[in-house]
Order: sequence, then C-alpha cells, then structure tokens
Amino acid sequence: MEKEQINNILEQLLEGQLSQEEALDHLSYPGFDDLGYAKVDHDRLTRQGMSEVIYASGKTPEQIRGICLNLAERGESNILLTRLSPAKAEKLKDLELDYQTIAQLAVFKPQAQELRGNIIIATGGTSDLPVAEEAAITAETLGSKVTRLYDVGVAGVHRILAQKELLDQARVVIAVAGMEGALASVVGGLVACPVIAVPTSVGYGASFNGLAALLSMLTACASGIGVVNIDNGFGAAVLAHRINTMTACQD
Repeated sequence: MEKEQINNILEQLLEGQLSQEEALDHLSYPGFDDLGYAKVDHDRLTRQGMSEVIYASGKTPEQIRGICLNLAERGESNILLTRLSPAKAEKLKDLELDYQTIAQLAVFKPQAQELRGNIIIATGGTSDLPVAEEAAITAETLGSKVTRLYDVGVAGVHRILAQKELLDQARVVIAVAGMEGALASVVGGLVACPVIAVPTSVGYGASFNGLAALLSMLTACASGIGVVNIDNGFGAAVLAHRINTMTACQD
C-alpha cells in the first residue's frame, strides 16, 4: 500500500469518517481479492496507472463475470477484457459490455475521459484490423488519443508516403503488419518518434503464422523501432500509451 493511501486512511480515522475497525481492515488489506479461481489485483491501478485487464481466453463466462463484478465492487471502471470470443460475449450480455467484434475486446463499466497526446496506428492491410483495433481500443480506454491509418502497406508504398504530415504529428506510431512486416521499417525511416512494431499472423505458408514478420521487424534497417510479440496489439497499446502520456505531461 502506498504512503498516500495510508495517510488518507489515517486522516479519515482522525476525522471520524472511519472507525478504528474499518481503518484496520483497510490497512490490513493485502491488495487483492481471492476468488478461488483468481486473485484479483486491486493495487495495479496505483502501481501502474491502469487497472487489471481480464484476458478472457481460457476463462469460463462465470469466471469472467466474477472478476468483472469484483473489480466493479472496488470502484474500478473502464475494465478491459481482451480475447473475448463472440460466444462468450453473448453469455455475458447481462453485464452490458461495450463489445467490439473485430477486436474481440470489451470494456466493462466504460467511462468517458479526456484523451491525451496522439498515437497513430498504421496497418499494412485490412487483414491486420483485428490486431490494430485491439491496440486502438486498448489505448483509447487507457486515455490516449488514437489516429487510425489503415491499409497503407508497402505493396502501394505511396499510400504511407502521402501521410507524412500526419505521421509527423504522432508521439508514437504502432505499425501493424503481417506478410514480411516491412511496414515497420518504412515508418521507422519516416518519423522521429518511437515506433512499436506488431507482427501479425497474416500471410501465406512461408510467413509461418507471423514468424517471418517478427524476424523482419527485429532486424529492421530503420532505428528507433521496438517489437512486441505476434498479434499482441494489447501489449503494443500499453507501451504506446505510457510513451504517449509521458511526453504529453511535458506539454
């Protein structure tokens, strides 16, 4: 527990807003709730600036519902659920999730907020949209402004070159591409801001479900490029949001 939280509890105790027993309960809280099948981390928002995210793949609808309700009971909002299939989303209709089918991502207890900075998300092709939208919605839910720049791959390189002025306005660019993953290197050669490359599993046989794009991005000629795992739009968005908001604080 952070010092600020402890001070707040002690102040409430002194002012009579909390009883001694209530204050002791707060001070002895371990920072997570044990639901038996999950230990829900409620200190993550304080430690990392974002609430725990529910990775829905492999969890039953009942488990997902339980975690969602536990987070909400602790006052958390904009709760992200990633890799949530349409079938599971249908079974969770009672939660009134804001579900995005393309990204297979949902937000529980969505809350409007002011979006900061500017993350540009560029894709090689339309087939990369599921990963790109996972990144876009994640970043927006965390509080970053997102500009989408889709279907600007190197098969028609003039499409990305025509967006140079827009790219120059970004604090960070997420480049999402499958096949040979060349988009990241092209973008990296055009901008001065950090570039986060996301290889996707889009492509024919020798692309090896994204491995070819991953290796290409790791060995990119352009400098200033970081690479996340195959199809990891969520991870790219979290990193981009942190870079974006760090620079936004300097404005």
